[in-house]
Amino acid sequence: MQRSINRADTGPGHVVVIGGGIAGLAAAHRLLGAGLRVTLLEATDRLGGKLMTGEIAGARVDLGAESMLARRPEAVALARAVGLGDRLQPPATATASVWTRDALRPMPKGHVMGVPGDPAALSGVLSPEGLARIAQERDLTPTAVGDDVAVGAYVADRLGREVVDRLVEPLLGGVYAGDAYRISMRAAVPQLFEVVREGGSLLDGVRRIQERAAARQQTGPVFQGIDGGIGTLPYAVADAVRAAGGEILTGTPVLGLTRTTDGWDVRTDARMITADGIVLAAPAWSAATLLAAESPAASAELAGVEYASMALVTMAFRRSDVATTGALDGRSGFLVPPVDGRTIKASTFSTHKWNWVADSAPDLFVLRTSVGRYGEEDHLHREDTELVDVSLRDLAAATGLAARPVDTEVTRWIGGLPQYPVGHLARVTRIRDEVAKLPGLRVCGAVYDGVGIPACVASAHRAADEIARDLTGASGEEIIATSTLVQGTRSEAGQ
Repeated sequence: MQRSINRADTGPGHVVVIGGGIAGLAAAHRLLGAGLRVTLLEATDRLGGKLMTGEIAGARVDLGAESMLARRPEAVALARAVGLGDRLQPPATATASVWTRDALRPMPKGHVMGVPGDPAALSGVLSPEGLARIAQERDLTPTAVGDDVAVGAYVADRLGREVVDRLVEPLLGGVYAGDAYRISMRAAVPQLFEVVREGGSLLDGVRRIQERAAARQQTGPVFQGIDGGIGTLPYAVADAVRAAGGEILTGTPVLGLTRTTDGWDVRTDARMITADGIVLAAPAWSAATLLAAESPAASAELAGVEYASMALVTMAFRRSDVATTGALDGRSGFLVPPVDGRTIKASTFSTHKWNWVADSAPDLFVLRTSVGRYGEEDHLHREDTELVDVSLRDLAAATGLAARPVDTEVTRWIGGLPQYPVGHLARVTRIRDEVAKLPGLRVCGAVYDGVGIPACVASAHRAADEIARDLTGASGEEIIATSTLVQGTRSEAGQ
């Protein structure tokens, strides 16, 4: 087997990034900004992971993630750094609904992930009995949470199951495709966990969160998309990586990692790559396999991470065919509580939500549904035509839509979303503690600090900065300053 890189070279340290999703690409970008040499290896023939664009009826659409949280700076800053600043676009409307109790009901305001500060905020979504149950919360004995607690279990205990089943569950499910009664409050809704630990009423705790948010006076959109699709972001980052001298190899699975006296050997089917550092930005199951020999403890922890699978059913209709379907008007889409027994868990009306979709396909109405939650993978084994048909049946029941699509696309994300059950953050700490015993290796990605794009970018920056510090001796502040300066220079040059 050919050994491709010789450490006798006196140039800057060489880091291999394993995984070409947004975390791996962001890590590569950050490392290059710190002055290191980078080779990124992606097992599949495509970059971007769960960020992917495609075409339907000739229109460009996102077939994976479609937006990113803008109140966290990391993802928006990365988009600007790679030249996409002028294409950032907030949703045209955020008027979502909840399809529950056989009607589309306006999404309530004044809540934190479905947990209200005032029972009246959920009027219309909950029954009178459910609202009355919430109002009793201040009379209950405080509930201890310890080191962690499941969101659904705690909220149901304080406010009743109806608020969980009708609102918390679909909202959390939209992020994790998981089960609210298993999902860690500490990991998934940390601001809620903090006020719960402070003690007192849950309703009063939510009000404190809202007051603190108001005091920060955050302005600007909560979410951002990108003209042309969020799926264009990874390729813009990849272009910036290549422009800075980084090497990107797709269709190159890593078969093994071996710690040497002064670095790492990375084995692929074509060659052995010698590296000074490794950033492992792969899913948990892949990372577990690669770390089995060098860190059995970290490998075992990673092997225990569970994933949810889901499918997105994207459909294009003639705009004229849906013009009389009034329930579509003005809405960005709707969520569906599992308790209502429907097949779809959400629908997004892309033409309403994103101006770039409407402008690029003025004669079409594009929407998508999502199918599949943790423990419901059987839906994903259905034929594409069946997933389209069940989506259309649910859409008809929810909105009255009777038209047939002119084109459809079914995208399956098998093992797409890591689950964050109670104790997840403790697991992450154990993984990082074990990995820290391996000089020159760090992990990042959706497994560790959040499944959203900004969280993945932040995770990547943390891993890259720690590797850069080890290899260059620079402080974190120096790494960030150098990276920012380099990115700004590239942006000014139009790269």
